[in-house]
Amino acid sequence: MRPAASTATPHPDAIRSLRFEQHVLPHLDAAWRLARWLARAEQDAEDVLQEALLRAYRYYAVADRDNVRAWLLTIVRNTFYTLRTQAPVASQHDEFDETIHGANDDDATPESQLLREADAEQLRRAIEQLPVEYREVLVLRELEGYSYKEIVDISGLKMGTVMSRLSRARERLARALCAGAEPHAGGSHHAMR
Repeated sequence: MRPAASTATPHPDAIRSLRFEQHVLPHLDAAWRLARWLARAEQDAEDVLQEALLRAYRYYAVADRDNVRAWLLTIVRNTFYTLRTQAPVASQHDEFDETIHGANDDDATPESQLLREADAEQLRRAIEQLPVEYREVLVLRELEGYSYKEIVDISGLKMGTVMSRLSRARERLARALCAGAEPHAGGSHHAMR
């Protein structure tokens, strides 16, 4: 007598895990960048991302699969704010050492690479100095490329609030960048006369 063929179906948890990996993990880089910009410190960003992924996995069955990226970033954002309210004040001002966003240009001269790194460092410091509510919308819009509507969905803020914060963030960023460039511009101006 021949044994019956096994038609075992995969366990529902295994299917859920596989779908989670397929739908959510492709957006892990965007989630990391948002956590890093919000938290500033790498260790804090890792904590935020780990907790956010646990929450995302826990609630994955009810996720809006039409826009998984926005759903995940909403969880990252909310996790950051939740953990921030639980953290001591001193840890909210840790130094942010950003080396991730450097451009790789094989044709760059050492001089142009040095200038590009100095500009990127000045921009990073200026963004880092923004209050978190401005930094958040600026990073989502300008670095992650989200539309205003997507930022509203991610942040839970009203459209007018998003637009206002983004405008203020851009103004503060421009002032900070201009203030940082003035000594150099003034010195070269007088040297040309």
